[in-house]
Amino acid sequence: MEVCSDQIGTHCGLTFEYWKDRGNGCLTNTADGFSVEWNNINNLLGRKGVRPGGKDVIVTYEADYRPNGNSYLGVYGWTKSPLIEYYIIDSWGTWRPPGGEGFVGTVTSDGGTYDIYKTQRVNQPSIEGTATFYQFWSVRQQKRTSGTITVANHFDAWGRQGLTLGSFYEVSLVVEGYQSSGSADVKVSMQ
Repeated sequence: MEVCSDQIGTHCGLTFEYWKDRGNGCLTNTADGFSVEWNNINNLLGRKGVRPGGKDVIVTYEADYRPNGNSYLGVYGWTKSPLIEYYIIDSWGTWRPPGGEGFVGTVTSDGGTYDIYKTQRVNQPSIEGTATFYQFWSVRQQKRTSGTITVANHFDAWGRQGLTLGSFYEVSLVVEGYQSSGSADVKVSMQ
């Protein structure tokens, strides 16, 4: 099932969402995950996961990840009250997010060490429309494109740094492209 315009739906028991602002791209749902292709986009997110999800979700994935430019691969989602956009990044393209700004500590999980960051977005798109909100990040020090992400380890580490999440909106596996082109073929399971 190919999706080339903004859409939220369900497929094989998981919820997918495709969003972009400008440029060309499509998401294709597959029996065991999804694939994304993008070309000269400004910002695009293709993701699949559980909603609302929760802190005990364990994500196992394997990706053929081929970004050409800026891109992220990892676990992604939002919470409400407070409105938080969060990322657990296992791999990226040209640029390692979020660029060193807002570093608050580290967490070791699933065989790697992740740097934790807190950044702010001002008057940007969100699940509640244009808003100002914080982003919480765990970014793996060494890239990988397959493995397990135990999300509770990150949420707990963020909490120890005073980074408090709200009520869950989703826990998803995301491929994001930013001012770039690329492709990714992802197998993902959530338990």
